[in-house]
Amino acid sequence: MTEQTLAAPLDDQQERQRGFSRYQALLIALLAFTQFTIILDFIIMSPLGAILMPALDITATQFGVAVSAYAFSAGLSGILAAGFADRFDRKRLLLFFYVGFTLGTLLCAAAQNYHVLLLGRIVTGLFGGVIGSVVLAIITDLFPLHLRGRVMGFVQTAFAASQVLGIPAGLFLANHWNWHVCFVAIVGLSIVTIAVIAFAMEPVDAHLKLKQDKNPVHHLVATVVEPRYTLAFAVTTLLATGGYMLMPFSSAFTVHNLGIDMAHLPTIYLVSGLFSIVTGPLVGRASDAFGKYPTFVFGSVVSVIMVLIYTHLGHVTLTTAILVNVLMFVGIFSRMIPSQALMSAIPDQTQRGSFSAISASLQQLSGGLGSVLAGAIIAQAPDGSLIHFDRIGYVVVASAMVALVAMYFVQKAVAEKAGKRVV
Repeated sequence: MTEQTLAAPLDDQQERQRGFSRYQALLIALLAFTQFTIILDFIIMSPLGAILMPALDITATQFGVAVSAYAFSAGLSGILAAGFADRFDRKRLLLFFYVGFTLGTLLCAAAQNYHVLLLGRIVTGLFGGVIGSVVLAIITDLFPLHLRGRVMGFVQTAFAASQVLGIPAGLFLANHWNWHVCFVAIVGLSIVTIAVIAFAMEPVDAHLKLKQDKNPVHHLVATVVEPRYTLAFAVTTLLATGGYMLMPFSSAFTVHNLGIDMAHLPTIYLVSGLFSIVTGPLVGRASDAFGKYPTFVFGSVVSVIMVLIYTHLGHVTLTTAILVNVLMFVGIFSRMIPSQALMSAIPDQTQRGSFSAISASLQQLSGGLGSVLAGAIIAQAPDGSLIHFDRIGYVVVASAMVALVAMYFVQKAVAEKAGKRVV
């Protein structure tokens, strides 16, 4: 049985030509909104950094640990969940982990000191860190490879939407009330999402009809030691390093190093997010039309250039800060979307859940290490500015160049399997 026949059938030939059925369009929107809440919960820590550090009287290093706690716990849960990821209906898995994520976010909202906040981030990571892998497995099950770039493009607009809607709204709530309200709002959105998943989403269980290893430990080990997956896991590890090193400290860098005051900080996230909402679907279409690896190459080149510029900036105007952020996110999206579409073509049907869970685990663990490393590299001057931020840029660029080479061999294997020169 091929990947095409296992994907959810489109209603008719007209639906096939148009691309998505009505239910598939609804499902894409639902998965994108699910990702929106998960991503918002993580990246809201970045703009709140300038508020949280003085509010809880913590250092940049402690803040880096709070951010990386999510990543480390998510990495652990990904490994634990990998053995079971292909043994259940993916809808039920999504609901289980999403409820746990909501409870963890509620704990963050109730935190009154650093230690409770740290515990909340750990609980949130244990559940939230697996959800992205479940979403990816669902997309891979229900959409053929030639449509996955578009699907990833739409789902990844959740990242941009969290900037356009979530971060400015979160900063508004934090500035007018307090930072606790930000997490309360995410909990409210998550409860609505849980209800929609439960009642509107159909079961995703086609993989259960295929023969697979019943022992979860054997299933996990078989996925980990599969030679075809080794390089893909390595690339996933490299791709996670950059974002986790830059993102947690971006708000503090923007305020103290670039000279943008807190009142204008939401404007940067708003404008760059609006551009990203447009960019995401366009990158998805481009990766399906021109090839996923060529699109990834373009994104890598843009990312390297913009990271070097960004990490060497001094005091700049608001317009310059916005322009640099917009171009940097164009590069990030042009790497993120085609790389995920390429990775989805690697695992067998019976190992998609475990492959995605392990990939997510590696992503979180390497990201957590990257965040800790960044916290160790930089220091705060008496005026609050970050010192040695340019060194983080060099590390990010080096990882991007290695990932670019490694991704070539990943796409080569996928192309040979598909009988094409480039995918």
